[in-house]
Amino acid sequence: MTRVPTALPAQSARWHVFPDDASLVANALAGVMAASRDAIAQHGAFDIVLAGGNTPRKLYRALCRAGADWSRWHIWFGDERCAPPDDPERNSRMARDEWLDHVAVSVGNVHPIPAESGAREAATLYARDLRSVDAFDLVLLGLGEDGHTASLFPGHDWGVHDDSPDVLAVFDAPKPPPERVSLSAARLSDARRVLFLVEGTGKRAAVAAWKRGDTIPAASITPESGVDVLLDAAAAA
Repeated sequence: MTRVPTALPAQSARWHVFPDDASLVANALAGVMAASRDAIAQHGAFDIVLAGGNTPRKLYRALCRAGADWSRWHIWFGDERCAPPDDPERNSRMARDEWLDHVAVSVGNVHPIPAESGAREAATLYARDLRSVDAFDLVLLGLGEDGHTASLFPGHDWGVHDDSPDVLAVFDAPKPPPERVSLSAARLSDARRVLFLVEGTGKRAAVAAWKRGDTIPAASITPESGVDVLLDAAAAA
């Protein structure tokens, strides 16, 4: 049964506005690299959750030119479309094309969601894989025009309850394809740092709703450390 929350735990959000997408991506890159250095210094590895979308694509291109100890990076995904692994609409395919295939990240350290197996089976398999990692070091997320993040959509179960699974099978998504897999809000919140990347005039209404405290999916991400929202001026206006 779909359970949509009427109230959410309080989210602490820090808003960072940049004049354009280039400065937003540069600051996101600096944040990712700082998080990686901290994590590797503290426990020898860096577990990062990737997002899909145009702004993350720009960040992944920038990461190609960044120097890092890639052997210590472990790559996870916040959501995925149920499509073949090489489908250009897959988030894992985009990350490979723009970044991962161009740096020395071990194949065994990249953990794509097996969404080609169908939403239910993939959710079960990915939840099993996630048992190997505790809190993520960094979660990257975007914001949809309807306030969704990852594949957590308005009117659907976001996985905010104590008994919610770590990974959700998503059906009837309002954006194609309708069948998807998403980490739950609770699992995405189990992170040392969460970074939202938001740009463009199309996101203004969602940003305004978020800031005034509306119950939207993006507000369901509630790590103890709070979230950092990086916006360009067009989205923040």
